[in-house]
Amino acid sequence: CVTHGADQEQGLRPGTEIVALIVALGAAAELARAALPALTTHLQALRDRLHGQLQAGVPGLRLNGHPDQRLPNTLHVSFPGVSGRSLLAATSDTVAASVGSACHSEQDAVSGVLAAMGVGAARASAAVRLSVGRATLEDEVDRAAAALVAAWQSLQLVPLN
Repeated sequence: CVTHGADQEQGLRPGTEIVALIVALGAAAELARAALPALTTHLQALRDRLHGQLQAGVPGLRLNGHPDQRLPNTLHVSFPGVSGRSLLAATSDTVAASVGSACHSEQDAVSGVLAAMGVGAARASAAVRLSVGRATLEDEVDRAAAALVAAWQSLQLVPLN
């Protein structure tokens, strides 16, 4: 890459830093830091609400990961007796979720993380990663949980080939 101009940043880029944008970034970081505790509590409550409803409706649902030491917005669970892909296909009009990390969600191989945790192939193929966000509402969590439970129940009736 060829740069033209002065030699700021040890020749990595030309031009003068835009001080106003640097200050704005610092201010945004301060606002985010101040809001983080309340946001974390909010996200954990939504995640745990979703988990509780899924546990109540899906006997044998398994949490993948540590019960406490995990991201506040993410729930990774395995639905017994179904594939995660089938479950999400059945709920695609209601639930936006994934069967794996964003960079590997189209692969059918067992996740390296689940394999390292000792999760077997059947449980890994039944895994679904669900996330909530800052704008997620409780009724959205309730609708998603109801759709996932209903889809799981209907897929239980489908004979395996």
